[in-house]
Amino acid sequence: QVHLVESGGGLVEPGGSLTLFCIYSGSTDYRGTMNWYRQAPGKERELVARLFSGGYTVYADSVKGRFSISRDNDKKTLILRMNNLKSEDTAVYYCNANRNSPPSAAYDYWGQGTQVTVSS
Repeated sequence: QVHLVESGGGLVEPGGSLTLFCIYSGSTDYRGTMNWYRQAPGKERELVARLFSGGYTVYADSVKGRFSISRDNDKKTLILRMNNLKSEDTAVYYCNANRNSPPSAAYDYWGQGTQVTVSS
């Protein structure tokens, strides 16, 4: 059984910082991509940051230079550091683990989400 459990969300003022954590567990090898998505009210879920198994990262244009994704393999934790937060960053943030190949090892797991609210 696989579990992705996010934490670290909350209320922060514009310009502030938050760090999100996603603890992953289960028998999955987690050799695919580890991702953070977000979904704001009335909007579609969007990719915020992606971490490939080799360490390469990809960020949404809206968060480049402000957000940083990383992983602590010893603690089985995915981390999203968010700086200079803006009101438009307000959303529910989801942790995702995904692997497409080979088919026998494919998976797509999601956490329950954690709310981030940026407001004065």
